[in-house]
Amino acid sequence: MRRAWPLTARGTGAVLLAVACFIAANEAGLVELVYFGALLLIAVAASLGSLYLTRHAETVTRTLYPDVATVGREAQVSVRAGVRTAVPTPPGTWRDVLPRGLSGSAEGVFPALGSGLSRNERIIDLSYTVQGAARGVHALGPLTVRATDPFGLARRTTVFGERTPVTVVPSTTDLPPLADFAGETGGSLHTTTNQLGQGADNLVARPYEPGDSMRRIHWRATAHRDQLMVRQEEQESTPEASVVLDRGVLRWSMDAMRAPGADPGFEAGVSAAVSAVARLVRDGYAVEVLDSDGTVLAERIDGGDMDEVEIFLTHVATLTARRDDTLGKLPRVFAGVMTGPVIVVVGRFDAADAVTIGPVAHHSTLPMLFSVMPVGDALERAADAGWRIGAIDVDGDFSRAWSGAAGRGVRHVVG
Repeated sequence: MRRAWPLTARGTGAVLLAVACFIAANEAGLVELVYFGALLLIAVAASLGSLYLTRHAETVTRTLYPDVATVGREAQVSVRAGVRTAVPTPPGTWRDVLPRGLSGSAEGVFPALGSGLSRNERIIDLSYTVQGAARGVHALGPLTVRATDPFGLARRTTVFGERTPVTVVPSTTDLPPLADFAGETGGSLHTTTNQLGQGADNLVARPYEPGDSMRRIHWRATAHRDQLMVRQEEQESTPEASVVLDRGVLRWSMDAMRAPGADPGFEAGVSAAVSAVARLVRDGYAVEVLDSDGTVLAERIDGGDMDEVEIFLTHVATLTARRDDTLGKLPRVFAGVMTGPVIVVVGRFDAADAVTIGPVAHHSTLPMLFSVMPVGDALERAADAGWRIGAIDVDGDFSRAWSGAAGRGVRHVVG
């Protein structure tokens, strides 16, 4: 980060001119040239001293708003540097080094500073805007400041502070609510109820039975039915959904296992999966996120708990593919159970895979299958087995595939 030669072109010329004056003074016997050459060297030395004997950074802190960056969205970075200087310093330029996971312009003018003899530290606040470029945890910084002396003879590039880790989470597409397709889902979108003898919400009336407390008499229902009625409470139970992200590297590329953000196809799959999770939670489902072998990728997220969705996004920021191919184990994960929506996101998907996971569709009220790289008529064969299908376009809008699969059943929709 530091330049080997600390002088500017003007400073280098001054040194060369001073040397030439000394040579000419020796050849021509002109003492005045010696004085002039010495004056030039003194000026250069003073310029170097004004830069290298002043301006020391004690602390550098960075704050990101929001706390995590999102692929494709902007975030604001605030940098606070505590600087000490014994003598006034001229303005310079600053630049914060951006990792590959962030893009933007992180540079500007570093202000001139007055003497710090009367106080210990001067606080400098800088800010800039970045955009998430690649999922993962990336190191932001260090901050570098480049300054020249007032005469433009010398320059100094100083590294301020340490690097700051920044988490970049996958992009989330705002999907249409499944409530728009209630007629297609077998009624699983709504909360189910179990009648109990206790509770305080969702009251219904039933005929009075010996032993019922008089405090539970429902007077309006009693008057309406002309018989003694009591309040019967109902307890709500949350419908469940599952989102499956197949991470087998053979269905993506080796880059998907190397680092987050390295394989565009895998990134599209991750984005589709987290978008589905966010939509289902917002619709009131309790969602579990699984790998195709049943491995839990995130703890159960209760319906409506969007704060947990944000935590989930942070958790998958470092998710990569794995070496095993376990899509064939998916039928065992759902064997013997009947559940709500099951959303499966996979990379390469062929006709043999459609046969293998076909039985899973019969264990879900809303089986939806999305593939980034469908082979031949594999998706159509999956649709014949009961799946609602969609192809994920790496550069497209996932909401189109989602709407098509949820609303039109077995139609192959690219989004």
